[in-house]
Amino acid sequence: MQRFQLNAMKGGWFVGDFAPVALRTPAAEVGCKQYAAGDAEPRHVHRVATETTLIVSGRVRMAGFYYGAGDIIRLEPGEATDFLALEDTITVVVKLPSVMGDKYPA
Repeated sequence: MQRFQLNAMKGGWFVGDFAPVALRTPAAEVGCKQYAAGDAEPRHVHRVATETTLIVSGRVRMAGFYYGAGDIIRLEPGEATDFLALEDTITVVVKLPSVMGDKYPA
């Protein structure tokens, strides 16, 4: 058994084909992301990966739509989104597959 700390991972990503990571695999990326109210990510698109986001707590706006705790949002390759945390928020994000550099401005 191995133990890891989320705060030792880059940006909350703990599974994927990069380092540091708790499980290295090209099959998927998994991250637990924490945002303060007002944190934002610019509009972007993944060309290869499908991204699925679970809003664990908080409220966000993605691509003009509003989501809260318990909502699950899936973005297919080529679908663009931005991100704004409307309040302190925790998400779990899964991307299939893990592809370095698969994030492009939209």
